[in-house]
Amino acid sequence: MNDGAYVVVNGECPTCALIRPLLSSLPATVLDEDDDDGLVASFRLGVDTVPTVVRFSDGVEVDRMVGWSRDAWRSFFDMPDLGRELPDYRPGCGSRAVEPAVADQLAVRFGASTLRSRRVDVAALEDEAEAMFDRGWTDGLPVVAPTEGRVLRMLAGTTRAADEVVAVVPPDLVECTVEKVAVNAVLAGCKPEYLPVVLAAVEAACTSEFNAHGLLATTYFAGPMVIVNGPVATRIGMNSGVNCLGQGNRANATIGRALQLVIRNVGGGRPGEVDRATLGQPGKYTFCFAEDEAGSPWEPLAAERGVAVGSGASGASAVTLFAADGVRGVVDQLSREPESLARSLALGLRAVAHPKLVVAFDAVLIVSPEHARVFRDAGWSKAMLRSRLLELLTFDGAELVQGAGGIAEGVPQAFGGASLPKFRDDGLLIVHAGGGAGMFSAVVGGWVNGEAGSMPVTRAVGT
Repeated sequence: MNDGAYVVVNGECPTCALIRPLLSSLPATVLDEDDDDGLVASFRLGVDTVPTVVRFSDGVEVDRMVGWSRDAWRSFFDMPDLGRELPDYRPGCGSRAVEPAVADQLAVRFGASTLRSRRVDVAALEDEAEAMFDRGWTDGLPVVAPTEGRVLRMLAGTTRAADEVVAVVPPDLVECTVEKVAVNAVLAGCKPEYLPVVLAAVEAACTSEFNAHGLLATTYFAGPMVIVNGPVATRIGMNSGVNCLGQGNRANATIGRALQLVIRNVGGGRPGEVDRATLGQPGKYTFCFAEDEAGSPWEPLAAERGVAVGSGASGASAVTLFAADGVRGVVDQLSREPESLARSLALGLRAVAHPKLVVAFDAVLIVSPEHARVFRDAGWSKAMLRSRLLELLTFDGAELVQGAGGIAEGVPQAFGGASLPKFRDDGLLIVHAGGGAGMFSAVVGGWVNGEAGSMPVTRAVGT
């Protein structure tokens, strides 16, 4: 902008109407949002309220004033008698430049050139939703059309550059930029403030440790489960309480879905092609929730795994990805002592994959508040609970060998004389979540671990 003062107004604002008689007397350029040139100038100035007065000197903004305040305007323009007949103060109104439809149009006009994704034109008589089904962009449910305006609005949710490569996405090993993640976040129904969490989830999923390619190709049930820790969960309204593993929360539902759509649409991971699951499970649409840290007796999962998540609004946040096979409930409404409850939970955990298969599969134990209270009241730390569970889940190999109990499945006969743990030392993750009523906890089994399988991965959430 050239040096000088600019006043931005529009015809729908009562405060603007109030001050219009003064405008011709001001040493300023009037920008009216009712005109296209004025609207564009307002957009470029970042005006969200009218009237707004902005002054530039040497090409740099040096002062800004919003609404009508007689004393402030007199001082700004050095006009002691300005607005003598007007009230002392009137608040402003919303700028047309920030109305959603108008803002999207302006962003496309002046920002869409930064987008690199291929444009797909849909015929005027073509149903938009059906067009996206036909092009294979969906997970079987309807998706939101990723218009240029929506993608630009999504990109405003992160400070990262749109062309920054986030990860190389399997199975096709395609470089995925922030923009491509944003496109799929729009498809999934995310809000812009969810994008940093989606980006962290994509980064975690595309590591060699998590092995998304193997997870896709396996005939097993498993898919990515996203567990969110830190203040971002509260900030974006995630559910860590009642029905947190179920439907109804937009952030939980769409973050996990966006990750799956990135793997599908960017990486090529489609069911019946690379995705070879025999049965699959509903969590392959989306499986994402936040840990209830405020009510937990224990440290957050991410903190255990090396990310010091913060408690304040500006503290660190993190996602942990786990190759999850689904949810199985553990009911114990009678145990009031930690030893009894630990034994119940151990029985539930023993069923992961198969009661006679050990070491190869990890698990997540989601402890509900009513069960957690039993451990809290007894002073059991998470480490104590995990240690006791691992102890209870260590078995005589003779019980587990193939053929034992009349069951052909099991470990090789060579392990018959060994003492075998159900889980490796760091293969049992414990988190706290759920509603305050109901003495139920949940076991989420994992896919095979190790180099041939998938390991849990934790990544910090950026901005």
